[in-house]
Amino acid sequence: MPSAPPASVRCNARPYLHGPEITAMARAVEAGQYGHGPQADLFERELADFLQVPDVVAVSSATMGITLALQACGVGPGTEVIVPSQTFAATIQPIVALGAAPRFIDHAPHTLCIEPDAVREAITPATRAVLPVLYGGRPVDLSSITLLLQRRNIHIVEDAAQAFGSRRTPGPATTVYSFGPIKQLTALVGGAIVPRTTAEANALRQMRSLGITASQTDRIRTTTYTVQGPGLRGFLSDVNAAVGRVQLERFQEVADRRTALWDAYAQALRGTDNVTLIDVGPDAVPFNCVVRIADRDRVHQAMRDRGIGVGVHYPPNHLQPAFAHWTRPLPVTEAAAAEILSLPFHPAMTPDDARWSATALLETLADTPSTPSGTP
Repeated sequence: MPSAPPASVRCNARPYLHGPEITAMARAVEAGQYGHGPQADLFERELADFLQVPDVVAVSSATMGITLALQACGVGPGTEVIVPSQTFAATIQPIVALGAAPRFIDHAPHTLCIEPDAVREAITPATRAVLPVLYGGRPVDLSSITLLLQRRNIHIVEDAAQAFGSRRTPGPATTVYSFGPIKQLTALVGGAIVPRTTAEANALRQMRSLGITASQTDRIRTTTYTVQGPGLRGFLSDVNAAVGRVQLERFQEVADRRTALWDAYAQALRGTDNVTLIDVGPDAVPFNCVVRIADRDRVHQAMRDRGIGVGVHYPPNHLQPAFAHWTRPLPVTEAAAAEILSLPFHPAMTPDDARWSATALLETLADTPSTPSGTP
């Protein structure tokens, strides 16, 4: 077994700041604009330029972004949203909050992402949206069923919380990113929506502002305002936008670090019979490094006992008490859920740290009775 773990692998993930974020945040605080203001406007434009899209709508979190995007495409009582069970609960709660039903489906065993055939088989007359999760940063390609979904008036809303910087797949999807503390790009908290059309962008901006049609700047200059429709308090604060702008300027550094880490893990674990690496594909900026192993719980505890920050992302939602009403058999998801293990992965690590962590995993497995992993 390797010696004591490096400090960087004692946690599964942690925020990564470059330094100037502190100054940028302090300046935003001094400016006194704590709602959506000039920093948030600039951040939206810079994000749109970076992503090469016409528009971006900044929001308070990816959970808020998913909620607004689903509501904008008509998700509500009496409708269903097709969604994988293998995701964080933040993907599912917006569906339930809107009064709709999550229709859980299985994922592919070696990517933990949904595939077109599973979506096609899950469609019902009540289906209003498909909510693919870009697990680990891997793009999800539903282009082979795009025409079918359009004919059925079914919208695609991508949960890309783990996929900022990954190559966007073609097709008419609304994409939601997270800028939470440990994401590829952090604003400390926050998120953004890439809308499909100008009309959708306008609707989302109104909805994130409690349904008020005027901007915050315009409201304070007049004696009244109009609440046109439903909405929530979902704007991104200027303080967080200032942090995000610094992060965006240096994003390539983080992307390169994450790719180098993932490659180091992949090389160290390649050819091992008792470890299956969840492949994020060539178009991803990796968010994490996840493997499938037998006897996962024992290995998880052994690694934690040595101070190595492994984790499990995530327990499947169709087996959670909050979503029991919509439970259905998902054999692939349930088999994977018993085997997945997240290895330490964040930009403060080096490739040598990743190789150290991989060696610790292999030596722990050698001390643990095991059978081949990765079977659906």
